[in-house]
Amino acid sequence: MLTITQALYDQIVAHAREDHPDEACGVVAGPVGEGRPERFIPMLNAARSPTFYEFDSQDLLKLYREMDDRDEEPVIIYHSHTATEAYPSRTDISYANEPGAHYVLVSTADTDGAGDFQFRSFRIVEGEVTEEEVKVVDAY
Repeated sequence: MLTITQALYDQIVAHAREDHPDEACGVVAGPVGEGRPERFIPMLNAARSPTFYEFDSQDLLKLYREMDDRDEEPVIIYHSHTATEAYPSRTDISYANEPGAHYVLVSTADTDGAGDFQFRSFRIVEGEVTEEEVKVVDAY
């Protein structure tokens, strides 16, 4: 289960809506070994595409060095889908290389009639996708 604060949830959704019609992407870092998302880090979609996202390699290197210096790890890796449901694509699955991370997808398309976005979380390990419950809390 992913437990996330309302503030972080709102920041991820706002970033997805702001970058629409392109896919948004980013990371939420947290203390190593605690699995608690704390620091919201929106990233630039270097692909600038409505159907694909890519972290800029220099930005990603800088981010990982910064997280290492702060004793953090990527707890959430998120991106948006602009025209499809919030479910990992084959490309998303092939690029998932952080087995301990929660992969959050936000859809900015109304694909299920339930509103203008979906917020879902998945674990992706060795190509296997498992959806998990998302619990939104006021604070940890």
